[in-house]
Amino acid sequence: MARRTKRPPITRTVRLTPARRQCSVCNGSLWNVYDTQRTVTTLEDVCRLTLTVVRCHNAACPRYHLPYRPEEEGAWALPHHEFGLDVIALIGSLRYRQHRSVGEIHQALLDLGVAIAPRTVLDLLHRYEELVALRLADHTRLAERLKEQGHVILALDGLQPYKNQDVLWVLRDCLSGEVLLARSLDSMRQQDLADVLREVKTALPVPIRAVVSDAQRPIRI
Repeated sequence: MARRTKRPPITRTVRLTPARRQCSVCNGSLWNVYDTQRTVTTLEDVCRLTLTVVRCHNAACPRYHLPYRPEEEGAWALPHHEFGLDVIALIGSLRYRQHRSVGEIHQALLDLGVAIAPRTVLDLLHRYEELVALRLADHTRLAERLKEQGHVILALDGLQPYKNQDVLWVLRDCLSGEVLLARSLDSMRQQDLADVLREVKTALPVPIRAVVSDAQRPIRI
């Protein structure tokens, strides 16, 4: 949906670079090829992200010249989205935990200083509903794409906009940029995370080659 109002000024700039410097297929070096930018509105800032994109230069590798973006990008926002995952998580929590109307959610975001239109709140609520309803086993297109690439690099992010609110766990593949699973849980307990990890591992048609997370806890899959 096209923006009809002027974008708020940038309040924060962040540079993201891939943590992985070796190709996940051939183990060759990943070389910086270009920078790209996107703007993401979070609950606290309007962020200008500068992203370093790398590629494998081994001509014999199946991932030759395929772009690999910073793993952390997906923790900020979904692909092609202007608003951050923290905004989506808060919208979902206000709707389904506090049972607020779209109008009330819109006003709550305005009170937090987030410049957003009522229609966008509704769009993001629908996106939240799509995320938590996602079942990888029922997603034929995504399963076929994962089979073609042969493995996934799994990233997981737990988004809890404010204390005592639900945690939106988002599990995604860093190679394709696709969300694999999202679950809204009422805690950040180790057992809850383990259950979500087992669910996505069971549904995946390909192996998990590596796991990326900023969670301050051991991760076993």
